[in-house]
Amino acid sequence: MAQARRMARTFAHFHSCLGTDRPARIKLELDRHVLACVLSCALEELEAGEATVTEATGLMRAELHQVLAESFPAAPVDGFALEEAAEPELDAEEDLLRELLLSHALPGDPTSARFAKIIARRAMRKHHLWQDLGLFDRTELNRLLATHFPALAAGNTHNMKWKKYFYRKLCEAEGFSLCAAPSCHECNDFQSCFGPEEGESRLARINNRIAFD
Repeated sequence: MAQARRMARTFAHFHSCLGTDRPARIKLELDRHVLACVLSCALEELEAGEATVTEATGLMRAELHQVLAESFPAAPVDGFALEEAAEPELDAEEDLLRELLLSHALPGDPTSARFAKIIARRAMRKHHLWQDLGLFDRTELNRLLATHFPALAAGNTHNMKWKKYFYRKLCEAEGFSLCAAPSCHECNDFQSCFGPEEGESRLARINNRIAFD
């Protein structure tokens, strides 16, 4: 696990070099930033014994090997303990969400398909989706979704929380409503779907922990 900890330091350093308010200038730069955020979370969970890297990302071992080779060729693969990890298993809920995202991914873009799997897996966690992905804030998640799932992202016209929005889309596909209220503004639980998504970035927590080690 010490090697996983060193790897987490490497990815956290990569994030800190990017800066929290720097806009992604090209798609490749955005993709690499998000992957580094996700892998930082995965390594943190690996070190804590909470999940393997395949369980944390929803990607198969071969996909993770490809991600590392293409985006982080200097990263030591052994630090991810991939050979010890089983292929990820999906429950029915995650499978439905993955299919929704895949159906809206950029056609013919393997990176978009990969992000569909990652987002579906991280959405099973309990925090805001941007936090579960290790991103700095919701703005980065907005940019990721608009880049790789433009039609799906464009439908969120009222800035609903992304997890809530995804589940609304799944319910609509099945032909029923997520709630009984006639409109969102008449709902007693309005803040649950549209309130601010505040909280500490997991990346900031990792960086803070490293700073005090």
